[in-house]
Amino acid sequence: MSGKDEVIVAEGLTKVFNKSLVAVNHVSFSVKSGEIFGFLGPNGAGKTTTISMLITILRPTEGRASVLGYDILKEANEVRKVIGVVPQEYTADEDLTGYENIMLCADMYGIPREVAKKRALELLELVELTRFKDKRVETYSGGMRRRLELACGLINRPRVLFLDEPTLGLDVQTRTATWNYIRKLKEEYGMTIFMTTHYLEEADALCDRIAIIDHGKIIAIGAPKDLKESLGGDIITISIKEGADVSNLIRSVENVKDVRNENGSYRIKAEHGEVTAPLIIEALRKNGYTVTKLSLTEPTLNEVYLEYTGRALRDSEETKEAIMMQRMILRRARGG
Repeated sequence: MSGKDEVIVAEGLTKVFNKSLVAVNHVSFSVKSGEIFGFLGPNGAGKTTTISMLITILRPTEGRASVLGYDILKEANEVRKVIGVVPQEYTADEDLTGYENIMLCADMYGIPREVAKKRALELLELVELTRFKDKRVETYSGGMRRRLELACGLINRPRVLFLDEPTLGLDVQTRTATWNYIRKLKEEYGMTIFMTTHYLEEADALCDRIAIIDHGKIIAIGAPKDLKESLGGDIITISIKEGADVSNLIRSVENVKDVRNENGSYRIKAEHGEVTAPLIIEALRKNGYTVTKLSLTEPTLNEVYLEYTGRALRDSEETKEAIMMQRMILRRARGG
């Protein structure tokens, strides 16, 4: 079903809640050995549901998937042995110390105590929590808790690590530090990482490849650089004083490849933007229009998302269905 360098393979993976809410809609993708693969999309896009199926918490409605050759349905126990998981929510026991939490996770995997002690100390050093190993978790900052969760997810020395929104709610400085830990896992340990995020800069900075997911469907897959280059040019944004539609006039300018009128602001895709922008201004001026705003940017992941979905990722909002779905996932994960 998969090539020898593919450690995760999903084919038509689908999850429907209450026979009506399609959370994940026939997604197919593969993750290569040693890469950081990201799911990029807003809240409610299907990211957490996909991870929950791959780590065997949720049962797919349709489709199939494997992790390191193990079928997520038929060989769920084998899958759990070879993966590590760092969920969105903080799961550490606040009444225990950082060291005790890692040892508790080791017990759940059945790791011998002497082996677990050595690994726990190594992991605390990796995430720079050695000084705080005997402090109760209730005293930890958000960044420290996130690093502890990462250490707990690594106690069984997984070959594949799942990170669900690994820097959610963290400040910029702590987020950057977490990125460094994630890079280290790949570069020094050759770990394969599947992560979800709705932070564009995070996907761009960390991921070798990303899948843009929206409303449960994958709409594009590729390296961030390739996805940005697929737009085929720079992005020029122009607003004019007058209320007329000047799309056709802008479209007639040399090097302009596409024009979208978005509530009176024109999003223009053009080659050689630094040359084309003045030509557009001149064409508008000659026809009696006044430019009130202009910006020129190279393609970004937000532009890619906008291109494929018709809206900016930052404008996407969590839906009622998404909230219900997340509650269902949490209840199932807790055995409730």
